[in-house]
Amino acid sequence: MKPPHTRRTTQSDADWPHPGHPDSMGPGGGRAGGDGRRLIDYPRAGRQNWLRWVPSWRLLAGAGLASFGALAGLGALIYVNIEIPAEHDVARRQATVYYWADGKRMVSVGDVNRQEVALEQVPVTVQRAVVATENAGFYSDSGVSFKGIARAGLNMLKGEATQGGSTITQQFVKNAYLSQDQTISRKAREFFLSLKITNERPKEQILEGYLNTSWFGRDSYGIQAAAQAYYGISARDLNASQAALLTGLLKGADTLDPSLSPAHHERAERRWNYILDRQVETGAMTAAERATYTEFPEPKLPVKPNSQAGQIGYLVDIANKYLKNRSNLTDQDLADGGLRIYTTFEKDKVLALAGAVDRVRRQNLAPETRESDRNVQVGAASVRVDDGAVVAVYGGEDAVTHFTNNADTSGVPAGSAFKPFVYAAALEFGGPGFVPADSTGAPSELGLGESLVRSQNDAFIAAGENVGLDRVKNMAVAAGLREDSMAQLDPSFTVGTSTPSAVRLASAYTAFAGDGTGHEPYSVTRVERNGTVLSGFNPPQARRAMDPAVALEVGEALQQLGVTALGPSTLGPTRDQWFGAPVWAGATGAEDGMNSAWFIGATKVLSTSVTMFRSSPDTARLLTMDGVGGVGSERGTIFPPQIWSDYQLEVAPDSFVNVPLTPVLPVTPTPTPTEPVDDGVPADDAPVGGTPGDGTPEDGTGGDGDPADGNVVDENPVNDDPANGDDGSGSEFGPDRFGPDFGTQTSGARPLSALTSSGAQPSGASSTQRLSAQRSDAQPSRTQAFGTTS
Repeated sequence: MKPPHTRRTTQSDADWPHPGHPDSMGPGGGRAGGDGRRLIDYPRAGRQNWLRWVPSWRLLAGAGLASFGALAGLGALIYVNIEIPAEHDVARRQATVYYWADGKRMVSVGDVNRQEVALEQVPVTVQRAVVATENAGFYSDSGVSFKGIARAGLNMLKGEATQGGSTITQQFVKNAYLSQDQTISRKAREFFLSLKITNERPKEQILEGYLNTSWFGRDSYGIQAAAQAYYGISARDLNASQAALLTGLLKGADTLDPSLSPAHHERAERRWNYILDRQVETGAMTAAERATYTEFPEPKLPVKPNSQAGQIGYLVDIANKYLKNRSNLTDQDLADGGLRIYTTFEKDKVLALAGAVDRVRRQNLAPETRESDRNVQVGAASVRVDDGAVVAVYGGEDAVTHFTNNADTSGVPAGSAFKPFVYAAALEFGGPGFVPADSTGAPSELGLGESLVRSQNDAFIAAGENVGLDRVKNMAVAAGLREDSMAQLDPSFTVGTSTPSAVRLASAYTAFAGDGTGHEPYSVTRVERNGTVLSGFNPPQARRAMDPAVALEVGEALQQLGVTALGPSTLGPTRDQWFGAPVWAGATGAEDGMNSAWFIGATKVLSTSVTMFRSSPDTARLLTMDGVGGVGSERGTIFPPQIWSDYQLEVAPDSFVNVPLTPVLPVTPTPTPTEPVDDGVPADDAPVGGTPGDGTPEDGTGGDGDPADGNVVDENPVNDDPANGDDGSGSEFGPDRFGPDFGTQTSGARPLSALTSSGAQPSGASSTQRLSAQRSDAQPSRTQAFGTTS
């Protein structure tokens, strides 16, 4: 029997294969299963437009599980195959070498100070302090901190410095087996090595390794070397209080060594208190024991190696600070070695500056016999005007015995050396020829330029009130002074209570000699690490600090100061050579009343600052300058310009000219005239056009100090009454900031009118003309001459 007829259907190629066929595609293009469903529903079926491309939660969960499984497998593979390497061989570490500006080797720093000790020789108080602070869960954790690793990885991707959070095991691995590089690959190796070491070694062995390889500052690796460097004792003799201080250094010895500065000391003391309190929180110390530790355990002062004696240690200190500010390098990186550091320091200028200081000290100070000459400190810095390179510094008598770098310390008030920035701010915001007004609106009797030359304070205090102290501060910072060296903004601010370093003042004065353009001071030109040149050490770009017209107007007053400050009365009557090139000078005078003496002189080539002060050897407090150098030293203010001049004579001899000395003529008092007998015949010696003895130039006996009249001493100075030199002594300078003697004194400065009549030329005259006029004049008193320099 014939089967019933069935209609035959056809399919196009587009319909093949059948939906049930294993090779058929599901809706949307995904591979279909045997029941017509796709294994991966993507793009998603049943969705339209862009919704087809939004993955389902099942797809996301599956992808996540697959990725986790792949990573876990990869991690297991790495863990099995990674081997614990040998610890660093410290003997193979390369030294860090510093070079002079001419490329010749200056000093090599690289001896590793490390002494290993067994954990049994480390007091339990030290172990507890370290564990409680660095890694409270050390004895029970897996050796890694996932949160810390994630945070460090994120920071590295963002280009930021990594933060703390690593476990003690991770830090030991980094110290002992890896470099200090902040890279993803190094962090990954750290992770797997930490896991493996935790599984293969007891915790006590890991803690011992950590304590023996950690960096504590002062070139010290390990707790034994640190105990010797900070307290001069063995690690086994450390008490809980000392242990807390050393533990704090693990967070960053370059910022927590209490001997480096008052700010460092404050941070170190806070950290010390935290560590003691933390031990109470974790049960490592009882509250009763904690209460017994109330006195901060002051460490001994640091000592530099003999290779850094003289000025070398100060040069290394400045170069290291610059390196750390311009890169991610740390003190530990520097101690690890392998760096080649090329500096801007010029050996001949460094030697010349040190020689100038030593000569002036030797010739004028007698600390063995004169109490006021003891504890005198000198700091100086010389900066190249055209680009800001620091070519020389004087940081102290010897970096091995005097640790503080006087050239780069902030704590010595600038006094009248700060006034040019007030002057510049007044012109910048008040306009050319700005004349300050007092609180009643009355204009100042003296303009700022004349006040600067005459060392008067009133106009500067009024100018600060007129233009705003914040603008004065901004001008000083724009010129190159550090903001953290600025004093409190009160009326005394404008007369120099701020405390910039010698390096910064020398750099800031380049703006006056450079038509308002300045440069950030720099001391390093090139750094190589294991043969690779590090980036970020190109010279800083020039910046506009002030309008050129402002720099010109202030500069005219500064050049007038330079003429007077570098004359015979300052440098000594026996000198037969005087500085003969234009110099933009700023200085303090005895009437400043500050416990410091400054002189800054900038030429078109070099800007050099010199400061002299006295400091207590036991505290950071400044001592009075009264009597330094004996009677007539004007509180030591005559010495910085002498040091500057001696230095310039060595490094720029062509800037000096030979000038024959004019002898000082004795002053003969005019006798009381008697009634003359008028016989109708004029005397043979009677002057023409003048009355004998009336003090006019025509009579040949004038008493105004004019060199043309033959009398070189001003017999009738104007305004010599110190009471007329009010300098704002009623203002507050801060309670005990620099000691009980810190304050102001009234000024006895000679007025500009008297200077002009005695031979000083107007600022429109050339520098050579002004200098010649000053030198051909007599040698006025130190108060008169130097009273015009600040």
